[in-house]
Amino acid sequence: MLAERRHQLILRALRSGGPAAVTDLSEQLGVSPATIRRDLVKLEEEGLLTRVHGGAVVDEGDQPFAEVAEVRVAEKDAIAAHAAAMIADGQSVLLDIGTTAYRLARQLHGRRLTVITSNLVVYEELADDEGIELVLLGGMVRREYRSLVGFLTEDNLRQLHADWLFLGTSGVRPGGQVMDTTVVEVPVKRAMIKAGDKVVLLADTAKFPGTGMARVCGPEDLDVLVTNAPVDPVTRTSFEEAGVEVVVAGKVQA
Repeated sequence: MLAERRHQLILRALRSGGPAAVTDLSEQLGVSPATIRRDLVKLEEEGLLTRVHGGAVVDEGDQPFAEVAEVRVAEKDAIAAHAAAMIADGQSVLLDIGTTAYRLARQLHGRRLTVITSNLVVYEELADDEGIELVLLGGMVRREYRSLVGFLTEDNLRQLHADWLFLGTSGVRPGGQVMDTTVVEVPVKRAMIKAGDKVVLLADTAKFPGTGMARVCGPEDLDVLVTNAPVDPVTRTSFEEAGVEVVVAGKVQA
């Protein structure tokens, strides 16, 4: 693999999953740890990442949807399958932005549901499914991330109610705080939480702790966490104390 291509893949892994260890990057790219370390030095010299003990981190920007959608697809599909099984026919479902919500939308074909979303990729996925009543929220278009944001989106949400909200995140702190990397999305997410009867957080293992500087909500605002691997003890305790049901690989932990 050419060094330039390897550098692109390293940055993509860091942007989508937060901090990454040298050993993990070595396994993913099929090269030696020494090669990864040299790559990290080069990328740091170019100002594209920061090396930390055992690995590296990169400042999380507004990554294009298509790029993020290629990462951890199997894990997101496992989470989506669990989430879809929670929904009963005839119910209303509010889907957040992001790629895991999109994977959940793919699981809803053929169901009799009402789906409300600001996620343009979810809209495109379900637009031709006549069994689904589809509500697209208004707002300003974020083209790269295929979402709608702003006061129009928030106003729309204040007029709606859904049985379920499936919420995405950029990161979950050990205290159970749900974070996001993009400040403009936070008011929309908070409006979604108010509009949802049951709030379900969809978060794969890379989201613990993940990234994000803006706080969306605390564990007290959630009803269920669906993830694809065991949650660290500190974070799990935070969710348990808040009464959040933690669903991991088909079994309930709290």
